[in-house]
Amino acid sequence: MAVSASYKAFVLEQLSAVEPVTSRVMFGGVGIYAGGLFFALMDDDRLYFKVDDASRPRYQAAGMGAFDPFKNGEQVMNGYYELPGEALEDEEGLPDWMREALAVAARAKKPAKDKAKP
Repeated sequence: MAVSASYKAFVLEQLSAVEPVTSRVMFGGVGIYAGGLFFALMDDDRLYFKVDDASRPRYQAAGMGAFDPFKNGEQVMNGYYELPGEALEDEEGLPDWMREALAVAARAKKPAKDKAKP
């Protein structure tokens, strides 16, 4: 589940060229945020973007799979799909992939609940 320092630096540099991003260590992987939205994660030197029913077919058509944190096929997280490797280095295509993942994250963001008053 580790992410190498060089891969993390490369990914953050590529993504930051599109939108300012921040990252946080999460369960051995790295969560990636832009504009306060959690839209991507890194694990085992692979990058996964948030998807929904509308965007998932694009990843599947590229032959990419869902995030499988335990690598056993039993607890696959269908909400995150691996970004095709060539997309990360595509200056023209990466913004489209990233903005689509950000839009999915924005749609999925749940509104804050009102705290119960005593």
